[in-house]
Amino acid sequence: SIKAIESSSKEDDTMWLTYWVVYGVFCIAESFSDLFLYWFPFYYAGKCLFLVWCMAPVPWNGSQVLYHSIIRPCFLKHHETVDNMMSNISTKA
Repeated sequence: SIKAIESSSKEDDTMWLTYWVVYGVFCIAESFSDLFLYWFPFYYAGKCLFLVWCMAPVPWNGSQVLYHSIIRPCFLKHHETVDNMMSNISTKA
């Protein structure tokens, strides 16, 4: 990520920031589902393959696919509510 930030190209910055957004959402979802999923055979191998797919240097990598098909539409649908909630929290703090 630091190499992407320090490079002159903006494209790799977007790619890695997209990866970290997808990874963050994955970690939140996994914290709730890990109690059940670790019982499945090859769960950790599948998790590793999923994360490799998410950071693969190809245009159809998992981060781009998941961000544009699931995370971005959900964010665009609810971003005003989140902004209002965050501004209310910051004024109370």
